[in-house]
Amino acid sequence: MVSIHIKTTLTLLLIPIFLFSQDQKKSIPTIEQLFNVKTIKVKRMTMAKEQISYGYIVAEDSRKVDIHAWFSGYVTKLFADTLYKKVEKGDALAYVYSPEVYKSKQDYLHSLEFNKKHPSPQMLQSAKTKLRLLGVSNEEIKRIDNERKVDEFTTIYAPQSGWIFEKNINEGASFNSQKKLFQIVNLEKVWIEVKLYQDEIEKLPLLTHFSVKSKGISKTYTAQKKLLYPKLDPKEATATLRLQLDNEETLLKPGMYAKVYASADAKSRLIIPRTAAIRKNGMWYAFLATEFEGEYEPMVIQIKPIDSKHYEIIKGLKEGDTVVNNALFMMDSDAQINGIY
Repeated sequence: MVSIHIKTTLTLLLIPIFLFSQDQKKSIPTIEQLFNVKTIKVKRMTMAKEQISYGYIVAEDSRKVDIHAWFSGYVTKLFADTLYKKVEKGDALAYVYSPEVYKSKQDYLHSLEFNKKHPSPQMLQSAKTKLRLLGVSNEEIKRIDNERKVDEFTTIYAPQSGWIFEKNINEGASFNSQKKLFQIVNLEKVWIEVKLYQDEIEKLPLLTHFSVKSKGISKTYTAQKKLLYPKLDPKEATATLRLQLDNEETLLKPGMYAKVYASADAKSRLIIPRTAAIRKNGMWYAFLATEFEGEYEPMVIQIKPIDSKHYEIIKGLKEGDTVVNNALFMMDSDAQINGIY
């Protein structure tokens, strides 16, 4: 390759500064002196390719529990009386009366008495199974066993800890087995649904580390890649990637907007800052320092982005090369004036 040196002859400065080299007998005002050019060396670093995306926190499907009564009845006392109330596993949600359940409790009590006089284990087991299928708790069944009496009312308990995200019943209301009474959502683990553009999907298998930051929360969360949804949003031409996060402190709430930093495994790369490369006519260039101080040569380079601040050098430069790290537009203008490219 023929080395072409940029020699600026601009007269914008009133007091030009000159350099003399061994091969030059006349003074040459250089780019470095006229424009205070800063340079940087091409170096090798161990770093990971990073991609930044955005998404929303959503509740995990498996941690949503719909609560139905397996019978018809009436609410006599409502404990989960407000939407978004926090409940713990085993907390009483409602105190209800059901003629069907009350009769089944009496049948079980009669079976206990009959079995005491005339052993009938199959009949007794059948009566107990019916209570369980109606949703009567094991604790209440044990009380009937021990106390030999039944309560006409039945308690509906929370099957898991979480928040009441749906409440479809009020005190005094009637219900049947088809009616959803509550939905409890546990947020100790959540998903973030990340939007990816089509050209980012191909890189996804290389990305192995994910961290999540949400505005207003100082903690950085580590996420696990779970699922790339098998369809795209036709309006935005974006795919959705599901990540799972541990959220034991429940600081992350459904609907929160968050930034996702995805990176590949770290490896040794030849890098330059983004400020050291310029795009011209569909090609990338860096200005390489020559053996003569203050003279620079445009070099065609092949690069790919690593993160928001760096490019990886694929071809065109080697470790230790000195390149211009600022004033590229001035270099570009001078190169055009002098017919360099």
